[in-house]
Amino acid sequence: MRNNGRRPPRNGYDGGRQLLLFSGTERAETSGMKSTHARCRRLVLASVLTCALAVADNLVAAETPAAKIASAAGALLATLNETQREAVQFALDDAEQRVRWSNLPVTMAERRGLRLGDLNPEQQAAVHALLQAALSKMGYEKVIGIVESDEVLRRQGGSGSSMFGRDEFFLSFMGRPSATAPWMIQFGGHHLALNITLAGSQGVLTPSLIAVQPAKFEWNGRTVRPMGRETDKAFELLQSLTEEQRKAAVLGFQMRDLALGPGRDGETIEPEGVKVATFTAPQRKLLLELVTEWSGIIHDDAAAARLKEVEAQLDKTWFAWSGPTEEPAKAYFRVQGPTLIIEYAPQRLGGDVTMHLHSMYRDPTNDYGAKFLTR
Repeated sequence: MRNNGRRPPRNGYDGGRQLLLFSGTERAETSGMKSTHARCRRLVLASVLTCALAVADNLVAAETPAAKIASAAGALLATLNETQREAVQFALDDAEQRVRWSNLPVTMAERRGLRLGDLNPEQQAAVHALLQAALSKMGYEKVIGIVESDEVLRRQGGSGSSMFGRDEFFLSFMGRPSATAPWMIQFGGHHLALNITLAGSQGVLTPSLIAVQPAKFEWNGRTVRPMGRETDKAFELLQSLTEEQRKAAVLGFQMRDLALGPGRDGETIEPEGVKVATFTAPQRKLLLELVTEWSGIIHDDAAAARLKEVEAQLDKTWFAWSGPTEEPAKAYFRVQGPTLIIEYAPQRLGGDVTMHLHSMYRDPTNDYGAKFLTR
């Protein structure tokens, strides 16, 4: 790596002699000259060591997720024209843009930023590179699956099909991309809203809407279920409960939709269901694996920190189920703790509830990175 475009001296002596040439014109006595040479050599060696350590620190910093994400954002910005750069950028404290997300199609709920369908192939590739940097491998694949499910809706035709499709997703930045200062990435459209707040080594994905329709489809010769693991893991957890635990977990009423979906920022609900404090070790493991389907969408470092936080609060966490218990994907469920709310709600619009799924992921103490922004 270059050091401000300058080459360091080859060794301490040469550098010291050069410093002497520019330090004065009078000839020193032999003993004084030797002493000066020695001091200069020490100074240069210390300077070289300091520079080497700084370069090493920069190399480490360049490998951090925060730096990679900021770099990917910068690479995207470099592909945009002035109008596009103005369209993608919002102030970090823009309250209206912060909440401009929804489960609805973009024709029914306005989004702002860069529309993917308006970008050329190079720019679209840069958007995907940014998403890959900000998300885990699992998270990126889940997001792309949701986007492609919307393309399936578009290709099915019929009235209103033009409001669906992979072109109708938007990207925006709130604040300037940075490896150290707080900023946000927003990406979403129909059935998807990612709110990624970054502040140096810290990152949060709350609040985020993760939904899909159709929940199962064929794509390039394979069956895709973008929310399949969430569905299966929740049912496996329910099946693992004892009779007493199940009685506590299954609510006596039917939840028809998300309680804390879009437009519900800052609201709370009382915990219900069974206390995770009563779970066995295998049941706790199942619950954490379920939570990971949301917490693990963000890049691996932030995901690991988030899961550690959730795990530390398991004794204060609840699991609730509302609806049929005989098969997956037909019932509402919720995981709720001091810093966690996950909701999953099958939708009746479209007929088959197993094919139209909504979910919400929140941290009531840190949505939109509130903790980062108030420091």
